[in-house]
Amino acid sequence: MSMSDPIADLLTRIRNAQKAHHAETPVPFSGVKAEIARVLREEGYLEGIRTTEDGPKQTLHLLLRYTDEGRPMLSGIERVSKPGRRVYAASAEIPSILGGLGMCILSTSQGVMCDREARRRRVGGELLCNVW
Repeated sequence: MSMSDPIADLLTRIRNAQKAHHAETPVPFSGVKAEIARVLREEGYLEGIRTTEDGPKQTLHLLLRYTDEGRPMLSGIERVSKPGRRVYAASAEIPSILGGLGMCILSTSQGVMCDREARRRRVGGELLCNVW
């Protein structure tokens, strides 16, 4: 089955796994998905990331993070830029998510990064998803 939006698939897998309180969720590997997962881990939304190889296929295993009370660290994650409607922003126009409590993940000319890092480096790019 061909996937028209692999990033939306990644976000949905994370959402579903957290609803079911899974410890980890497997995701087919791609460079962009690995970078989004790296940003989520650096910002404290994921416990860790593992990569496994099954012949030519690679799989990302995202280790989900929960609070001590068992609530997911991620309370929401949504796709912003879609294949049918790409959304771009200059560094000064990057939106603030929940007044700075959440974050936006961007794909920039300097790689995939969170909104704070993009503002700090003064680079804009494609708004991939919002996380809170």
